Amino acid sequence: MELRNKKILVTGADGFIGSHLVERLIKRGAKVRALSFYNSFNYWGWLEDLINIDKVDVVSGDIRDYKFVNDITKGVDIVFHLASLIAIPYSYKSPLSYIRTNIEGAYNICMASLENNIKKIIHTSTSEVYGTAEYVPIDEKHPLKPQSPYSASKIGADSIAMSFFNSYNLPLVIARPFNTYGPRQSARAIIPSIIVQILSGKKRLEVGNTYPTRDFNFINDTINAFIKIAEKDGIDGEVINFGSGKEISIDDLIKKIIKISKSDIEIVYSDERKRPKSSEVDRLLCDNTKAKEILNYEPEFDIDKGLEITFKWFENSENLKKYKSDIYNV
Repeated sequence: MELRNKKILVTGADGFIGSHLVERLIKRGAKVRALSFYNSFNYWGWLEDLINIDKVDVVSGDIRDYKFVNDITKGVDIVFHLASLIAIPYSYKSPLSYIRTNIEGAYNICMASLENNIKKIIHTSTSEVYGTAEYVPIDEKHPLKPQSPYSASKIGADSIAMSFFNSYNLPLVIARPFNTYGPRQSARAIIPSIIVQILSGKKRLEVGNTYPTRDFNFINDTINAFIKIAEKDGIDGEVINFGSGKEISIDDLIKKIIKISKSDIEIVYSDERKRPKSSEVDRLLCDNTKAKEILNYEPEFDIDKGLEITFKWFENSENLKKYKSDIYNV
């Protein structure tokens, strides 16, 4: 499907991945409607940083409000559904908010898309739905394991989405990215958390468990996959993993970032930052064979290149000041 001049709705557009996706869609000539979570300050999150924001139709509202969702999907060709609560530690504190936002939000998007005859929906999942790997690399047939309220809510959201495909032939694809990182990411994620602590001049780096391994995917590669999914016809009902196909332990990741920073910061292990034992996902490694075969997807950024770009972005004082280094983001 050609994206130029298509009317595209991006939910969660004010967030990390969403804002990058909006930028790319504008460059591709799409007519973008961007959903920003309503607040009384009329603040649009990371959309505020876009140089081409004047080309975006920004709407503020709540993904949990069906009438609102139905209204903003009218006249739209494609929906990228990214809006969700994503911080795993906060899901331990407020699991019901994840159910309401992630599962009910997915229902609202699917039902509104069905009623408004949307041509294609890209529903965003997460590698967290797999839990600790039973085998690696992890393909799309790997069992789903809810090891946190967050992952449970995303499994529920994915199930709602797939039920609409099976029951109503809703033209939908489930995009399942592994750990995306890069400029604008929240400090509740491991890479920004480390970088922000270092650049803020801290002498002690507070971390949680460092033995788990992850498959980190630079933001540009994640956006490339989203675009390829939107452009590809004949893949309705598919679940598609995308990641780098390589894993690294959090311990080795920290060492790479410290080397880039040229700092001698002391590493301190904090119980507050550790997940409950049975909730920790020990290993994630993406099998991106399906993405390569169906989408001709190929990651372009290795971890070293991606970290260099990310660190340089955070070094900019205008970017760094938007992060509160003294507060642990749950």
